[in-house]
Amino acid sequence: MAKNILVLHGPNLNLLGVREPTIYGNISLSTIDSSLRKIASEAMVDISIVQSNHEGHLIDIIHDSHLKRNDFLIINAGAYTHTSIALRDAISAVSIPFIEVHISNVYKRESFRSLSYLSDIAIGVISGLGISGYESALRYAINY
Repeated sequence: MAKNILVLHGPNLNLLGVREPTIYGNISLSTIDSSLRKIASEAMVDISIVQSNHEGHLIDIIHDSHLKRNDFLIINAGAYTHTSIALRDAISAVSIPFIEVHISNVYKRESFRSLSYLSDIAIGVISGLGISGYESALRYAINY
């Protein structure tokens, strides 16, 4: 059972609830984070949640996750999913199992969004289930 879980939100996710609500919905990132903290608390696991619009900052947090002995990573890398080999390399370097999460169904959107530099090294990918995708990923991580 995972005891220390890291959740990373990538670029523009701080604008959830405001940004393109027809695609991402009306729920804010703080609401998502509160829901995840509640699930983690009920399961008696530690959870760290970070959002950054900066690729280097996300990479630094991933590097630190190894030192902090995180058992599992849940990541919505946003647009970095489709562009960042550096993010992939950071995750590979720390060897922490992870789930890639996307709020929208990336396969029903622009064709460039169907390319992920993370999917083939992930335990799994959840796409298109809205915020419940995060909750499902967390429940899986807790029991991993």
